[in-house]
Amino acid sequence: MAGPSWLERLRGARKSALLQDGKRKVHYLFEDGLEMAEEYDLKTSQLLARKWREKTALGSSGKWQVEVGEPTSHTAGALESELIKESSSNPIFVRRDTQTSFQWRIRNLPYPKEVYSVSVEKEQRCCVVRTTNKKYYKKFPIPDMDRYQLPLDAAALSFTYANATLIITYRKPQEILAVEEELQKELQKIKAANDGDGECKTQ
Repeated sequence: MAGPSWLERLRGARKSALLQDGKRKVHYLFEDGLEMAEEYDLKTSQLLARKWREKTALGSSGKWQVEVGEPTSHTAGALESELIKESSSNPIFVRRDTQTSFQWRIRNLPYPKEVYSVSVEKEQRCCVVRTTNKKYYKKFPIPDMDRYQLPLDAAALSFTYANATLIITYRKPQEILAVEEELQKELQKIKAANDGDGECKTQ
């Protein structure tokens, strides 16, 4: 989907907003039933979280899929969460953006910095993390770049390593920065409910 048409989709979606805990929470409902929920820092307008939900084949709401922010903890029931639990030492992959970059953190990676390499696979439209000791491999897309149909640029990708965490940064292209600025203006126009007001105000 080209950049302008994605922005038009966002503009055309039914939107509601809620101000809570220093955050602006925005819910989008698209014509095809797709839902998107985002959270922004009220002071900086920084995106803190984004998740998606689609209708199932039977028409009910599916599970939320987290794109940005901490994965939601499983609420499948106490017994199930006790029986099926990821090891606390497994690598944890989380996306946390900044104002100017897309950023991912992979926690619980105990190997020294020199074993990691991070590259762009332009044909497959994804980034790849490899280790020379063959202990870790991760391939991941940048959904924002796909939505705006922008080519991936290896020069925009960098990484650092500290405290058993690999931090991967992809500098946002100017086109996306411009659209995000435009979108913030749109979101400011939505009359937001404050926590405790009841229902969110819808545009």
